[in-house]
Amino acid sequence: MTNAYRRLGMPPSASACAVLRAAIRALHPDTLRVRSFREARKRYYRELLDQHADAQREAPDAGS
Repeated sequence: MTNAYRRLGMPPSASACAVLRAAIRALHPDTLRVRSFREARKRYYRELLDQHADAQREAPDAGS
């Protein structure tokens, strides 16, 4: 897990949409406005979602 994912502070039970919203809020508004950063932002979001999926797989099931 990277520090960027840990800084979001999202539990493994959070939905992918919640993680994505937290990631968007964590970015500076100027970063969101720069069109040339679009591919980098997409890559960042994908990496965070992959790490979140890994965290969900590693987390013990709450129901068992």
